[in-house]
Amino acid sequence: MRRSKYEKPAPRTGGGAKTSAMVASLAAPGQRTKPAPFGNALVELAKSRPDIVGLSADLAKYTDLHIFAQAYPERFYQMGMAEQLLMSAAAGLAREGFTPIATTYAVFAARRAYDFICLAIAEENLNVKIACALPGLTTGYGPSHQATEDLAIFRGMPNLTILDPCDAHELEQVVPAMVAHQGPVYLRLLRGNVPLVLDEYGYTFAWGKAQTIRDGRDVLVISSGLMTMRALEVAQELERDRIDVAVLHVPTIKPLDAETILREAGRGGRLVVVAENHSVVGGLGEAVASLLLRTGTVPPGFRQIGLPDAFLDAGALPTLHERYGISTQAMARSIRGWL
Repeated sequence: MRRSKYEKPAPRTGGGAKTSAMVASLAAPGQRTKPAPFGNALVELAKSRPDIVGLSADLAKYTDLHIFAQAYPERFYQMGMAEQLLMSAAAGLAREGFTPIATTYAVFAARRAYDFICLAIAEENLNVKIACALPGLTTGYGPSHQATEDLAIFRGMPNLTILDPCDAHELEQVVPAMVAHQGPVYLRLLRGNVPLVLDEYGYTFAWGKAQTIRDGRDVLVISSGLMTMRALEVAQELERDRIDVAVLHVPTIKPLDAETILREAGRGGRLVVVAENHSVVGGLGEAVASLLLRTGTVPPGFRQIGLPDAFLDAGALPTLHERYGISTQAMARSIRGWL
């Protein structure tokens, strides 16, 4: 497949992680990536949407919002290291008819600014888009930066749509869809050089819909975010063992596409595995399990792949993903064992 001028392979890190960028990289060596898909898509959209404004809590460079700030400095607001102020200002701008894009790290939005998001934004159903980098285990800097429980925190908030896109291809499509949607949105943001995967499958994002990326007769993996990328890799690896794996991608965590999930989980004879870059407590896995139980849908087996209910270690991402069971190889081992 020919690369566009915006695509480039991920850098090879040689003997190990040496910089913060390497520690936080999600791309495998040689994998196709696209730089800052969120920031670039937002700049393109803002050409025809003068209502879009960007806000950051001193993290524009680390959420790719700096690209928007450079293109539209008069529409960018640097709020400093004050996430509660960030959300309050976004709410005020939304009340005045703007469409604020508020960016920070997922841990800071979920843990520090929850009450402000809930009462100033969600209760009023304001048109604020909250785009948060470092969701789940996408940084090696330990519990202060690892948002392993953000979905558990936000799933109970009324009016809030939650999105967890897989790759750069989907993220570029999510941005205009998110802005077009009326109401508050929480986006789990992949930043920097983001892998490209779903373009190879002819995938198109659809608001609120789960989609089967790959069909299979033995196992159904229900996944979101970067774990869909891993699930597709696992499916290719297990194919060599004559294990046929289907992958159902769920980019919209809330509201959940119950119809599609029930249809796919109800197709006979398949082990159902939910894979997520989040704690096994309170995320996609429990949402799917609850849906299956409430509707009396009983697959031959149900398993979860996710992060443990614990504060995680610091270190290089490949090491941590393997340690906590969300690497491609760890996922493949788990599914083989369950079968």
